[in-house]
Parts: sequence; structure tokens; C-alpha cells
Amino acid sequence: MAAAPAPSAEAFHRLRSPVGLAKAAVALLGAVIATDVFAMAAGLNLRDEYAGIGDTALYDAGTAGRAEVLYGAAGTLQAYALLATAIVFILWFRRVRLNAEVFDAGLQHLRPGWAIGAWFVPVANFWLPRRVAGGIWTASAQNDPDDSWRTVSMAPLNLWWGVWVFSMLYRQYAGRQYEQAPSAPEIADAVGLVLVGDVLDIAAAVLAILFVRKLTRMQGERAALGATPLSAPSPAGPAPV
Repeated sequence: MAAAPAPSAEAFHRLRSPVGLAKAAVALLGAVIATDVFAMAAGLNLRDEYAGIGDTALYDAGTAGRAEVLYGAAGTLQAYALLATAIVFILWFRRVRLNAEVFDAGLQHLRPGWAIGAWFVPVANFWLPRRVAGGIWTASAQNDPDDSWRTVSMAPLNLWWGVWVFSMLYRQYAGRQYEQAPSAPEIADAVGLVLVGDVLDIAAAVLAILFVRKLTRMQGERAALGATPLSAPSPAGPAPV
């Protein structure tokens, strides 16, 4: 089978280090985890308050009101942390995608602009970014010393993507249950569902950190090889959309 064309020395001048953006993304993912932990503590407190409704020995309206305010503040912090993280993560994702174009354009099935656009297509954003990430991952794999193609397990990518998608869908479900809960017992139950969503979000953030660090390191190793031949079988060609 034909080998992929070797990147030229001139092409390698287009590489840009993703390390700075990766560090920022990891730091912000850490902030997401911190806000999730805070939201969990506030949620447990609120659930206890709702559980005390109907028992005058346990329920205090003033304390319950403060618990609701704290829970709302935690949700706002989560939203801000998530927005900031999404912006920086997508910038990092675009940077590694442009580098992958230099490493092996033949393994990229979507044009570079999809590194950003894929996240904003309704419904399709459940798989398009994963498709882009797969091409980046494969092209970023360092060759073995004998210049043979090195296959790197996609487990970090697949675990992160699977947990993140499940977490996103579950949190939407839990949020609807919370908003539509008609009475105190149902609200307490819905808060419990949201707490599970926070745990899933923490898991997704941890896996995202591992993915960002691994792919950034892979690109550094691949770039250090310079314009050396790649021996990966080249697909028939990219299928731009």
C-alpha cells in the first residue's frame, strides 16, 4: 500500500505549539471540576432543606431560602466556567487540527474549519468533533525508530468522548426534571439527579484533561521528528464537506 507523502521542511514551518493553549484548557477544566464540587455541596444542602419541609423541627424558611440562593450561585459559576473552558478548548482543538494538516493531510476527513464548526451543528455535534479528533490523533502519532507506522490506542479519546456525550445528555434530562418538579419531594429527588450529573461532568473533565495532555504530548513528539517520511497507509483522500 502506498505510504503517505512526507511533510516538507517548508510545511513544518507552519506548525504552532499547542502547549500554551493546552495548559490554559487544563487549568480551566480544573475550574470546571471545582465548580462542580461546589455545586454538589450546595445541592446536598438544598436537598436536605427540601427533605425537611413538613417537619417544623427540621425546616426553616430563611435557611431554605439561603440554600436556594447558594444553589443558584453555584449553577451560575458552573455556566461561566464551562463557557470559558469551551472557548479555550476549541482554540486548542483548532491549533492541533492545523498541525495535523501538516503531519498528514490525507488522514483528515474534514476541512480545518470543522475543528470549530463541528461543535455548533445541532445533533451532528454528537459525532462530528469526534471524527475530526480521530484524524488529528492518528496523524499526530510518532513513527517508530525504524520509520514504521506507530498505532497509538485511541482509548483516551474514546473514553473522554463517550463520557462527555453521556454526561451532556444526562444533565439535560436532570435539568428538565428539576425545572418541572411540582412539589418539595419531587424537587429533592430532582436535585439528586442533578448531583449525579455533576459527578458525570467531573469524570468527563478529568478524561478531557488526560486527552488534552496526551494529544499535546504526541504532537510535540511528532514535531520533534521534523520532515521525516510517514509510513501510514494513505486513504483514498479526504472527503471535505
